[in-house]
Amino acid sequence: MIVSTRGRYALRVLIDLAEHSEDERIPLKDIAERQQISQKYIESIMTMLSKNHFVDGVHGKGGGYKLNRAPEDYKVGDILRLTEGTLAPVACLEKGAEPCLKKDACRTIVMWTKLDELIENYLDSVSVADLMKK
Repeated sequence: MIVSTRGRYALRVLIDLAEHSEDERIPLKDIAERQQISQKYIESIMTMLSKNHFVDGVHGKGGGYKLNRAPEDYKVGDILRLTEGTLAPVACLEKGAEPCLKKDACRTIVMWTKLDELIENYLDSVSVADLMKK
């Protein structure tokens, strides 16, 4: 599993919102400047986060984004599943994957399954609040 730029930036944006919002919406421009990410790229990330109820956003004058729950309620696993689609280390373990014809004879499936469980369990145990700690 390789985490894309989208996944890494989504985490950075959510940490930024957690650190800078005190019941006020944060303009996209401010986040882009602090994180040194293009505003256009952050817009696509924020649209995804907003449509999936990770953040609340308002457009126009006085608009911006804010978290809609406490930082400890945002799990890294949930964020990366949203941005990456899967956390599976191999294609045969992805949800909805075609059944592997060699699964019964596969000598590595137990290892991949265990790795998948470790990844999922670890990332589901880490929150945005944990990432805010220095």
